[in-house]
Amino acid sequence: MQNALTIAFYVALAGVLVILALGLINFVRSDERQASRSNQLMRWRVGVQAIAVALLVVLGFVTGAIKLPF
Repeated sequence: MQNALTIAFYVALAGVLVILALGLINFVRSDERQASRSNQLMRWRVGVQAIAVALLVVLGFVTGAIKLPF
């Protein structure tokens, strides 16, 4: 379980990096759809970042690094 979560976390991080790079490349472009593409990439990045953070929290619970106080 821990290995699968770790792999999923790193895949999510790689996804964030790819989407971030695509967003930076999109800044250089100058066409009529640049603004809407930038907004869409930002939404994707925020979603994938949320997944990565959730995986990190679950991974913390599974490994015992995060313990509930009750």
